Amino acid sequence: MMLNASTPKKQQLYLILSAIFLTNAIVAEFAGVKIFSLEKLLGLMPAQLPFFGGQKLDFNLSVGVVIWPFVFVISDLINEYFGREGVRKISFITAGMIAWSFLVVLAGTEVPPAGFWLELNSTDTAGNPFDINFAYSSIFRAGLGIIVGSLAAFLVSQLVDAYSFHYLKKLTGHKKLWLRATGSTVISQLIDSFVILFIAFYLLGNWSMDQVLQVGLVQYTYKVSLAILLTPLIYLAHWAIDGYLGRNKNQLHRND
Repeated sequence: MMLNASTPKKQQLYLILSAIFLTNAIVAEFAGVKIFSLEKLLGLMPAQLPFFGGQKLDFNLSVGVVIWPFVFVISDLINEYFGREGVRKISFITAGMIAWSFLVVLAGTEVPPAGFWLELNSTDTAGNPFDINFAYSSIFRAGLGIIVGSLAAFLVSQLVDAYSFHYLKKLTGHKKLWLRATGSTVISQLIDSFVILFIAFYLLGNWSMDQVLQVGLVQYTYKVSLAILLTPLIYLAHWAIDGYLGRNKNQLHRND
């Protein structure tokens, strides 16, 4: 039984969840151009784990992937309260806004830079020559490749996530929220983690397939691990939303 979004409280709930979903998704797209070392962040030596093809596996992640699990937490909450239609609606709106952002940024890299802007930013903090327009274009155009890849991965993974969540809910009823939330993420993120890297960095970039597989495996492991760790947050949000909607709605989910 899904909630009708016709009352003011339900409309406000959908608006808030959708705003969080949309904001995190767009921020992840533009932040994702940078790949960072988790080992260096934690002050550890590179893992150098054996990988196929004689490669070594280090824990390198896209910055965008750090907040991506929160997108799927919100997606699961929308699915729980508004069903697959609610998830589809915000997923297509988000994809449209990402595409719009793509066009705005593309235009921004093409317009001629102002002379004073180039002059004011002509050196870095150490006094070395610096081309800020080249840096701007390089960063955002790299991000454009991620956006193209992620649009495909995002829509496919979101629809898979919504279907998986709904299917698991049919099997469990209103019990085992943890199973449908984590299970749908495990399935959908297998697609998202590799499709975006394959399109953005292999087809449209300069990565090797080994690098795609290495980073994809690390990112998938991170997403699944965080999805499990965030399960209490889903229950907390579920409890808060039930309280916001009223005690009568609590009865729908009392067995979770």
